Amino acid sequence: MTVYEMLLKEKDAKYKEFQAKLVPNIAPETIIGVRTPKMRDVAKEVFKSDIRDEFLSELPHKYYEENLVHFFVVSLIKDFDECITEVEKFLPYVDCWPVSDQATPKCFKKNHGKLLPYIKKWIASDHVYTARFGMRMLMNEFLDDDFKEEYLELVASKKGEDYYLKMMVAWYFATALAKQYDASVKYIEDRKLNEWVHKKAIQKAVESFRVTDKHKEYLKTFR
Repeated sequence: MTVYEMLLKEKDAKYKEFQAKLVPNIAPETIIGVRTPKMRDVAKEVFKSDIRDEFLSELPHKYYEENLVHFFVVSLIKDFDECITEVEKFLPYVDCWPVSDQATPKCFKKNHGKLLPYIKKWIASDHVYTARFGMRMLMNEFLDDDFKEEYLELVASKKGEDYYLKMMVAWYFATALAKQYDASVKYIEDRKLNEWVHKKAIQKAVESFRVTDKHKEYLKTFR
């Protein structure tokens, strides 16, 4: 059974309509309509199967859900070097925010030293979703114990007018305001971010349960 056939068994027509509205930049006919938990189940099955390597080599995929399953499969690879090779092969084919946002390779957590140069390269990419993925990995992996203030500048200096790119910058800084407030608030106080990103970062931080009420009130003064 092919991955497409496995996905087709889980098709939900109403969910397809919902997804088509959620991801307006891809053709509706490329959406099957499969919920994320089902796709993760398919990915686990593919990962253990003898069709895994063939599926990962079949790029580009035709369907939105095939791309999601692809990234979910890659995220299960335990060997860092093998995983990063597959990530790099796939990133140029990522064409929407859900595919960029939903997969997080488990092996990244224990390989920060090896991962950081790749993150810097991805953020510098002109491909919107490669850059978005790079910023999300920096947000996920380097806002806790391994945080350095210089990482804020990597994201703040990313230029581009694409909505999904700017939204990722805002998301990163809203998260940084929750986890590394003293360092990141300087970017709000000094208005170092694009005006739209500045306002969106404040909005998302104010909406976050992880930002203290005191910090929220202060941030509101910079709207």
